[in-house]
This record gives sequence, C-alpha cells and structure tokens, in this order.
Amino acid sequence: MCKEKRLKNLKAELEKSSWPAVYLFKFIVPSDRERLRQVLAIFETGNASVTTKKSSKGKYISVSAKEQMTDVESIIRKYEQAFKIEELIAL
Repeated sequence: MCKEKRLKNLKAELEKSSWPAVYLFKFIVPSDRERLRQVLAIFETGNASVTTKKSSKGKYISVSAKEQMTDVESIIRKYEQAFKIEELIAL
C-alpha cells in the first residue's frame, strides 16, 4: 500500500479517538546508526519516552515511542517524517 493511502487510512482511524492522548509509535529500521539517529530525531522536540531493541540476529532495531499528542495532524506529521527514512517499516 502506498504511503499516502496508509496515512489517509491512519488519519481516518485516529479521528475516531479523542485528543489529546498518549500515542505509541512503532518503527523498525535496519541496524544502521544513521537510520536510528533519523528515527530518534523525530522525537527530539517532544516529551517522548523512546525505547529501542535489536532483533535476535542484530539486523534490525525496533523503536517504540510513547508521546502525548495534541491532535491527529501532529501524529500524521511524525509519520510523514518517518516515511522519508529509507527502509523504515511503520507498524
């Protein structure tokens, strides 16, 4: 599914909830310092609680970030930033 359609579907789902609320972002990236740095940079300006975990074979890193989000648009903006990162998988 293309990124625009995924974001449109996500936005429709998020609009069913009330905001502000804590939102959990989950991403997987290859074990590459630069890609990990790019993902972490998405959450630098907020007050996110971020955890990372390497896969069992060490080829990938999962990133989970819980952050108080004010509205749907702020969530969509973070996903738009994330989708610019090469080989990122958003869960």
